[in-house]
Amino acid sequence: MKYMIMLYGSQQDYDQMAGKPTDKPAWSPDDVAAMHAFMEKWNNDLVESGEFVEAHGLTAPVHTRRIHGLKDGAPVVTDGPYPETQEVLAGYNIVECESFDRATELAARLTKCPNPGDATDLYVDVRPVAEGHDDFDV
Repeated sequence: MKYMIMLYGSQQDYDQMAGKPTDKPAWSPDDVAAMHAFMEKWNNDLVESGEFVEAHGLTAPVHTRRIHGLKDGAPVVTDGPYPETQEVLAGYNIVECESFDRATELAARLTKCPNPGDATDLYVDVRPVAEGHDDFDV
């Protein structure tokens, strides 16, 4: 079965990694390089195990557009980032593996990713990918 491993971040996280001033310390180039090296190894391990399907990082929330509802018959488009949203999807991996437990094990490795800040607030979601109508049980 396929599973999506979703990684989250905030605009502040993206700003810190870019060395921009925030109320938290900016990441050094070495910090960013360590994070990229960790993620590259993690992805390569998935390729080697045959569990890798797809992965992409997403650009900063400031480059987001949300389309929702209708106002006067037209969709409402709002540019990001959104002050009411602390964290957004920062990237994802699709893995194909034997079980939900295995997908969870793979995702749990991400908690060891180098982070110069407080890594205790890091979280990753794992969800099965629906491949047909029968996968939508509630």
